[in-house]
Formats: sequence, structure tokens, C-alpha cells
Amino acid sequence: MKLWAGRFHKELDKKTNDFNSSISFDSRMAKEDIEGSIAHAAMLGACGVINKDESEKICSELKNILNDIEDGNLKIDEEAEDIHTFVEGELTKRLGSAGKRLHTARSRNDQVAVDIKLYLKKQCSVLYEQVKSLIKVICNKALENKSTVMPGYTHMQRAQPITFGHHLLAYAEMFKRDLSRLQDTKKRMDSCPLGSCALAGTTYPLNREMTASLLGFKGVTNNSLDGVSDRDYCMELASDIAITMVHLSRFSEEIILWCSWEFKFIELDDAFSTGSSIMPQKKNPDIAELVRGKCGRAIGDLTTLLTMMKGLPLAYNKDMQEDKEAIFDAIDTLNMCLTAFIPMIDTMKVLPKNMRNAAARGFINATDCADYLVLKGIPFRDAYKITGEIVAYCIENNLTLETLSIDNYKKFDEHFEDGIYDAISLENCVNGRKVKGGPAPQNVQKEAEKILKEMGD
Repeated sequence: MKLWAGRFHKELDKKTNDFNSSISFDSRMAKEDIEGSIAHAAMLGACGVINKDESEKICSELKNILNDIEDGNLKIDEEAEDIHTFVEGELTKRLGSAGKRLHTARSRNDQVAVDIKLYLKKQCSVLYEQVKSLIKVICNKALENKSTVMPGYTHMQRAQPITFGHHLLAYAEMFKRDLSRLQDTKKRMDSCPLGSCALAGTTYPLNREMTASLLGFKGVTNNSLDGVSDRDYCMELASDIAITMVHLSRFSEEIILWCSWEFKFIELDDAFSTGSSIMPQKKNPDIAELVRGKCGRAIGDLTTLLTMMKGLPLAYNKDMQEDKEAIFDAIDTLNMCLTAFIPMIDTMKVLPKNMRNAAARGFINATDCADYLVLKGIPFRDAYKITGEIVAYCIENNLTLETLSIDNYKKFDEHFEDGIYDAISLENCVNGRKVKGGPAPQNVQKEAEKILKEMGD
């Protein structure tokens, strides 16, 4: 029987019932629904709203129901309208009229709000630990490659020499920001909506603070309308996830480039690559490609939630049922991607010689050549122009800055001396960039160790 059956004379059309039902996806919140119901029943008994004995019976039987579900002894009925209906129906089946008292001073509106908040708080913690694990792997890989010289790029053109460790730590910084966003979102969802009821609270003498405390919330929501209609936390978590997925997608794009024959900076472990059905030489970075592709899915989930909420008047509207599939999919997508991505990074083989060879081409030490002249007293803009002319000459004559003779250097400016070769050495170029945030190996080591300490290692 529907919880709202008293007002109606007809059963809901079967196809309409299927369309209206949410049991297929909100059943994953069975534990949270029962936890919320136990806290609610305990509070009702403590406040004298229902008999204390009945309150204790309800709490005890709800625990039994949860155990039966988790042990596989109780199957969730897919014909139930939602998880709330199923749990309450099962309770009433077991306790009779006492079970019907559970819903006193409560609506499915505040019930679903507390369920999803409880569920998402847990998921924030799960995702937080996964992102933390990725950061640790990145930092350890950065320490291994603190002195591995590679070309840094802008506009996908070789720009200046950096280290692979420094490049990796850029992603560690991105994922650190993702951690802080997850923490902030969890803080903002830490208020209990139970007691808001349908939209206007109740005349029963409830102790909302007790319920909140039993469920581990910091406090209660301050407005009953907002309590049942707020889904900011869903949108915010979906946004956090979408941004994290964008970072994973950017990282994936580089991995895909790096393991191509055109770059060959890294090689992925066989366990995280696939082959071709027709080309035996192929080793494809399918995991990275899938992560990159699934980023669009997470962005779509965020768009779904934003679009769903943008035109809703207060308070609860059935549109809000659409929140769960979107946020659940976003969580599942990030979880799945991180599960595959973390060991892929951990096991990838770095090819330092190829990185060094790429760095040796493309005149990525040209800025250091200009800086050499600046230290000789030449204004930077003049030094920049002189160096540009030298680069053009080298290209015309199939030379590099390292192979250009000192006599030819002096033809462009008399300030050049033999020290220019030390100044443009790729290792010296990298080692000299000790300014905070720069790619010098000592910076990489210090920063990676600092982040690892923050992560608990």
C-alpha cells in the first residue's frame, strides 16, 4: 500500500508507478534510511511523543532489518515506491501497529534529505581518501624523478627546461585543492533536516538537536522550507567531482601523449594497457583514454543537477528525485576512475633519456641565454632580441645554442664569453631555478616531502 493511499480511490497505473518509483536507485541508501529512522524513533520516545517501550521496539527491529538486508536474508522489494516505503512496510509487517508510529512528526521530504546527506557525507570521506592516495603516489614518483630533465611546454611547444618531478607536483597541487573542496562541501552539508517534516515543521515537541547528535551532525537546519528543498550539497559535491575529473582528464591527456612514439617519455605497465585486434605492435593507453572520456559524464551529472534545481519554487518538488541518479553516478564515476588511475601512475615506467633528448632540442634554454646577457648589464628586451637573432641563425645553419661557437656568439654581442655554455646547460638551467615554486631538484624534494607529510606519511 502507498503511504499516501488514503486520499485516492484508484491504484496508480502500473507504468506510471514504474515512472514514479525511485527504489531502483535510492535502495543504496537503505543503511542511511534505517539509521535516520532509528535516531528519529529514539528521539520520539525520549520526548514522549510515542511510548518509550514502542520506541525501543522500533529501534531494535530496525536494527534487525538492517542486519537482514546486509546479510542478504532480506531482499529489497523492487515493487516498493522507494526505500522509505520499503523499510516502513517491513517494520509494520514485523511489529504491527507499533511500526506505524515511526512516521510520526516526519515526512518523506525531510527523511530523504537526511538520507542523502548521511550518504554523501560518507562518500565525501571515501573520495577524500582515494584522492589522498593518488597524491601520495604522485609525490613518490616526483621524488624518484626530482632531477629528471624534460621540456616544459606552453601552447604544446617546447618552452623551458623543467624536471619531471616538478611537472608531476603540479598535479599534486590540483588534487590538493580537490581535497579542500571535498572538506568544505562536507562541512556545509553537516546540518540535520529531520524535524522540517513536509515543509513547515510540526506541532509535536521534538528535540531536533538530539536527532542531529545521534546521527553525527554538527547541528540542525534553521529553516524548515530550506531543510527539505536544499540540494546545494548535491550540486556542490557534483562540482567538486567534475573539477577532480577535469584534473584527471588533463593528466590522462598528457599520459596519452607521453606514451606515444612521438614522445616516448613513459611506458605504461602491461596491466594498464590494451592491444589491438588487428595491429600486433599496438599498446594502447585505454585506461587513460577512458578516464578522459568519463570526465564528460561527470560534467553532465553536474549540469543535470544545476538544470534540475534552477527553476524550482519552495519547497519540495518531485523533480528533486532526479538528484540521486546524477550524484550517485558522479560518485561512482570518480571512484571507478581513481581505482584504475592510481595503480596506473604507480606502475608507469619513466624514460629519462628520452625526456633529456627532447629537452636538448627546441632551444628551450633560450631564456637562460638572454638572462646571461642581462647579468652582463644588458636590458632584458635587448637581450631577448639578441637571443632571438641567435636562435634564428642556429635554425638556418642547423646548429643549437650548445654547438654555436663562441666566435659566432661574439658576432651577435661582445659580452658573450665561455661562461655562456654553463649558463645554457640544461641541468644548470633547472638547478638554478631555486625560487619558491621553481623546478630545481631541491625544491621538488622539499615540496614532495612536505605534501607527503600533510597526507599523513
